[in-house]
Amino acid sequence: MLNSAIEIAFVLIGTALALNLYRLLRGPDASDRILALDTLGINAIALLVLFGISSASTAYFEAALLLALLGFVGTVALCKFLLRGDIIE
Repeated sequence: MLNSAIEIAFVLIGTALALNLYRLLRGPDASDRILALDTLGINAIALLVLFGISSASTAYFEAALLLALLGFVGTVALCKFLLRGDIIE
């Protein structure tokens, strides 16, 4: 039962990744592209967690945590650059 739920989740998150990639490439302006990149990172984290559950390994959870931290810092830096035009004050 759990294996079939994980396989369905893999398909759904893969579809979400494809749709986010489309929005990243075709976004009307920069703010939509930044939001799509952040959402793409969140979906990649979910994919890593699902893969960690299916393989019963804790290394994927640590990788997901690192990706979440890097995604947060990257999103903040891009938004700050978009608002002010300078990252370091």
